[in-house]
Amino acid sequence: MKHEVIEKNATLLLIFSLLVVTIGGIVQIVPLFYLQNTIEKVEGMRPYTPLELAGRNIYIREGCYTCHSQMIRPFRDEVERYGHYSLAAESQYDHPFQWGSKRTGPDLARVGGRYSDDWQREHLANPRNVVPESVMPGYAYLYDKEIDPKGFGKHLAALNLTVNNGNGDMYSAEAVENAEADMVAQATDGGDITGRYPKSQARNYDGDPRLTEMDALVAYLQMLGTLVDTSTFKADMSR
Repeated sequence: MKHEVIEKNATLLLIFSLLVVTIGGIVQIVPLFYLQNTIEKVEGMRPYTPLELAGRNIYIREGCYTCHSQMIRPFRDEVERYGHYSLAAESQYDHPFQWGSKRTGPDLARVGGRYSDDWQREHLANPRNVVPESVMPGYAYLYDKEIDPKGFGKHLAALNLTVNNGNGDMYSAEAVENAEADMVAQATDGGDITGRYPKSQARNYDGDPRLTEMDALVAYLQMLGTLVDTSTFKADMSR
């Protein structure tokens, strides 16, 4: 067979492999130069609240991304199980993104609101209490780790440096200034922050009057996939 000539000749195999990779790369990259924007225009997306951002930091610190992805691919089996496929716009405020590459556990891109706070807390504290076959470790110690919101505005200001060449408008000056108060307000239902953060949910997430890492992580999980109304989204194929 003719292909045996290529398989037995290392030089030819290398040349043709490079050729195939080059063609594939061109097909993938060139169209991007003709797109005005690779991020869909969708309504509802906003930066994370200070409490959600703290929860996301804990999510990353504990390595949750190694077993859970946040990327629903546009395949029937994934969409039927997890919901609408993920949109690029939903990751625009992620630094770094949490798409993941392995699913020991289910995808979490749209886990927000699927379970109660009680379920989330119990699952985090002892996963086998709600999912007997789970191999996930427990994170009950998050109940005892208090969060000091002091100076959290600097975190928001630093994230502004990641967009628009350091002239970012991810968080307004008002949001940076009120970061500490907003974090406490959302975890205690002590004030309305929806003016700065639409669709934000304010309540005592862990049932403890203290501001804890459990509050933050549950708040983060409960907002995932809740900001964009995917039922009204229509892909723009004209770009």
